Amino acid sequence: MNITEVRVKLTEAKKNRLQAFCSITIDNDFVVRDLKIIEGYKGAFVAMPSRKLADKCTKCGCKNHLRARFCNDCGTKLDDKRALGESRGEAREESRGKFKLYADTAHPINSKCRDEIEQKVLAAFKEETEKSKEPGYKSPVMDEPDTDDYGIVDNE
Repeated sequence: MNITEVRVKLTEAKKNRLQAFCSITIDNDFVVRDLKIIEGYKGAFVAMPSRKLADKCTKCGCKNHLRARFCNDCGTKLDDKRALGESRGEAREESRGKFKLYADTAHPINSKCRDEIEQKVLAAFKEETEKSKEPGYKSPVMDEPDTDDYGIVDNE
């Protein structure tokens, strides 16, 4: 795998943990968008693109985020414990005891690949951060990050 391009768009809010959105091009053939650079407790890290996990309302079948308290369509109160997966016998908890509310849509299979992506993305982030300090800096043009949580077309 050869990462042939990294694009970084810094976020406006400096107090926010989300520092930038990124896209990478692999072998000049494949693009992965909506990677995020997040300021963690041990420094910046790269988060892979993800989507909010959802389930369906038992009354009308409408998709709702697992944190939703009421159905987006019919307004029915949703079970507070459904994020645990108790109704389907699944466990939706991570090993640290937190609920898994997001799922990666693209991710590296092994640590070598993750390390390579993280090194190149963080180097590009550092370079873009330095450029942003120059007078007359203009942010690079990128596709807007996918922020529409419920824009997924579901033909089920």
